[in-house]
Amino acid sequence: MNRRTFLRTGTALAGGTALTGCLESLGFRTQSAWRDPPIVENRPDAVYYPAYIEGMEMYGMAKDGDFRFALMYSYPHRFWNVTGQSSNKVLVQSDDSLHLMLSLWDAKTNTVVPADMQVTITKDGETVDDRAPWPMLSQTMGFHYGDNVTLDGNGSYTATVAVGSIGARRTGDFASRLEGGTSTTIDFDFDTEQIYDVEYREIGEKQGSRDAIEPMMENVPAGRAPDPQELPGTVVGTKSSGDADFVATVVEPSNRFTDGDKSYLAVSPRTPYNRIVLPRMSLSMELLRNDQTISTGSLSSALDPELDNHYGTAVEDIQSGDTLRLTVDSPPQIARHDGYETAFMEMPPMEFSV
Repeated sequence: MNRRTFLRTGTALAGGTALTGCLESLGFRTQSAWRDPPIVENRPDAVYYPAYIEGMEMYGMAKDGDFRFALMYSYPHRFWNVTGQSSNKVLVQSDDSLHLMLSLWDAKTNTVVPADMQVTITKDGETVDDRAPWPMLSQTMGFHYGDNVTLDGNGSYTATVAVGSIGARRTGDFASRLEGGTSTTIDFDFDTEQIYDVEYREIGEKQGSRDAIEPMMENVPAGRAPDPQELPGTVVGTKSSGDADFVATVVEPSNRFTDGDKSYLAVSPRTPYNRIVLPRMSLSMELLRNDQTISTGSLSSALDPELDNHYGTAVEDIQSGDTLRLTVDSPPQIARHDGYETAFMEMPPMEFSV
């Protein structure tokens, strides 16, 4: 079902043509269909099937140097922002025109890039909107950037997308590439009728179950973390916290990540089911041997062609039989769509046996 069908069904049930015109003049079509669609009752504190699937459409793609960009749209919809240890539900406003989404990735490896983004939208040379879109997580798109946006009616627009600082230490081939400070433009035509045609499909009995919808983009990376067996080094295990999976691996000394004779501890968090990366998290570790603390420290956000988005630190002395205690100091500071908003919040410490 698309939004046009949903709206027509809703207005027919409301009482016919005369009532429809009256309600439309009050903004009823937008508010009834977009403000607060169905939500699963008794949601688990975990990833779950949402009550409905929200479709999306492409406005355009662009490239600049090593970066690839995709600008997409959907109908305005709710999401949850995360600040520190708490989340805040963002409702659709009556003047929201659409939900604008942006993906950024490396052309060579298809690795999604965490960065500070800025999108400026102009119409006839005048600025209509200028904002930093939220880093976001959705089941249909994976990791991306987005927000509900108000435009100046139907017509032709230009989106200027600027890449600021990269939010991770770049290693390997990325150390000499993926510099911030670049930008590109994507032209698009906005038509309210196109928004009504975006797919909207309610999920039946499966809604609320512990599972996730597969990402639905064909030519845009969703940001999948590597399979554990594909990670460099020696994988010491996978643990779960807050329904996120954490894969820990140790790369032996004389590696590209550390100086001298130190090993590199890398932790790769990802969502269950679809392995979507989880940037913008704070992690720390404690290494114990015979119940005695050997070392402690914070793990830094990093971006690597083989490890992808991950967190890592140099470890001077790590041996078989040691215990690695991993603590999530703050959950992923990324907005979430339905199905992810209750997960990755309460995240207790984990222990790995090396």
